[in-house]
Amino acid sequence: MRLDDERESDNVEDRRGESFGGGLAGGGSLSLGGILLVLVASYFLNINPLSLLGMLEEAPAPTQHSSAAQRPPADDEMSRFVRKVLASTEDTWQGIFRESGQQYQDPKLVLFSGATPTACGTGQAAMGPFYCPGDHKVYIDLAFYRELKQRFHAPGEFAQAYVIAHEVGHHVQNLLGISGKVDAARRRGDEAHGNALSVRQELQADCFAGVWGQRADSLRHILEPGELEQALTAAAAIGDDTLQQQSRGTVVPETFTHGSSAQRVRWFRKGFESGDPKQCDTFSAAHL
Repeated sequence: MRLDDERESDNVEDRRGESFGGGLAGGGSLSLGGILLVLVASYFLNINPLSLLGMLEEAPAPTQHSSAAQRPPADDEMSRFVRKVLASTEDTWQGIFRESGQQYQDPKLVLFSGATPTACGTGQAAMGPFYCPGDHKVYIDLAFYRELKQRFHAPGEFAQAYVIAHEVGHHVQNLLGISGKVDAARRRGDEAHGNALSVRQELQADCFAGVWGQRADSLRHILEPGELEQALTAAAAIGDDTLQQQSRGTVVPETFTHGSSAQRVRWFRKGFESGDPKQCDTFSAAHL
């Protein structure tokens, strides 16, 4: 991506190198097995995993390590990249909101290592990047980018940028009142209905990410030839059907919460080709 001359956002909170001592009621830390158990339970109970973790763990204030060597420099290459991508989303969505007579409120983006407190409960790196509507913050452990490349075989800067833009898409949904309506509807329905709504919400965030990509590239020419395919590869790699096939060898569509690989690619591409958030109404779409 051509980001050398782009500005960096001031809305990044760097918590890397801070220790966070959460504990269970019995006094022990939450193990990897415990995290996986929570993720499985949240998947089948249709509950936000952050909420479950928040119930299980106490959340004392984080304390910074005494050794400065344990904390990455504030201006390291990856944090600069994240700041530039976030700044680009800010400029894009500020413009889109102005077009409709509204005012965009920039989210904060938190860089953390391992675990960190959030308004939605304890955030864990094992969850991958996520957005918390309670504090209007996007959270990401940058180790996820290594996993994106090695586990999901989706390398490249635009793939990494897509991850941020997708979570910012959830922030846009929150500002527009979409997230609140979805949460209310999910509480009124059964698990299958809740899953279906979650899929539409996630696909809309993919479409919003595509809108950002198209507008940012049209205005600033940030994409190198072939980089669009990086985001499409990432979207395909994290489709529910692909992940289920890899993890358990079978696909159960009624349990999807994010959409299939084909759906995620289709909606990101729709946003990118149109550059119009009005084309991202997944909730009214007859076919996803």
